[in-house]
Amino acid sequence: MKSVHDAFLAFCQRAETEHAIAVGRYVLMPDHVHFFVFLPEQGVRLSRWVGQLKRAMGNAAGTEHVTWQEGFFDHILRSEESYSQKWEYVRRNPERAGLCRHAEDWPWQGEIVRVEF
Repeated sequence: MKSVHDAFLAFCQRAETEHAIAVGRYVLMPDHVHFFVFLPEQGVRLSRWVGQLKRAMGNAAGTEHVTWQEGFFDHILRSEESYSQKWEYVRRNPERAGLCRHAEDWPWQGEIVRVEF
């Protein structure tokens, strides 16, 4: 999963420098990824960008088999409270899935850019 994680980080860092797309906190799971993203007001179609992200991560998997869930789900956050609540849910995802004992032990999570409200 390290190669997929590295590809995710590289893609998101390029997105920031080339397109002003800010990816904040994230949790990479075996078959999906949760992340908070701030898009510029114009010029970026979220569905296209997510498709490119999935391809980049799939290509990085090499011999590791990665099957992504179909499509994606997006949710607009409107306040600091909403962000905090959603992050708590997201960060505990690996724990709920039985992949680690404590959410903070999951190695495939982090924050790329501080996204503030």
